[in-house]
Amino acid sequence: MKMMEALTERTTVIDANQLILGRMSSIVAKRLLKGEKIIIVNAEKAVISGKKGSKVREVKEFLKVGHPWKGPFHPRRPDRIVRRTIRGMLPYKKPKGKAAYKRLRVYIGVPEELQDVEKETLKEAHASKLRCPYFTVAELAREVGWRGEA
Repeated sequence: MKMMEALTERTTVIDANQLILGRMSSIVAKRLLKGEKIIIVNAEKAVISGKKGSKVREVKEFLKVGHPWKGPFHPRRPDRIVRRTIRGMLPYKKPKGKAAYKRLRVYIGVPEELQDVEKETLKEAHASKLRCPYFTVAELAREVGWRGEA
């Protein structure tokens, strides 16, 4: 019931299914900075444009940066990858960015509490606009070490 209480005042539920990760993230970041609370569901179904092999290679190379105990720590779960992408578009070290980041929730799949809630999609970020190869965030996550369901 706690989530239903949180769904009051200006909360938007966005279905990330077939949305381009970068475009969706930039739109969400701007709306978070305006004070909106946003919940993203189906994070694993967001898409990344480009060839899968080269993007996976880039991410695996980036994962080598840092120390295993001291950081920086890199996300491998689809919901955390989406959340981190949005964080990169926020001034998260400043108070307004930190507050905006706290207004964001990202889920793999759709939680039971949000099953009957109306979900919004972002037409300007839909994958049908792409004319190049693309793959899902779940595929990327599995390639870099996520062993989850879905």
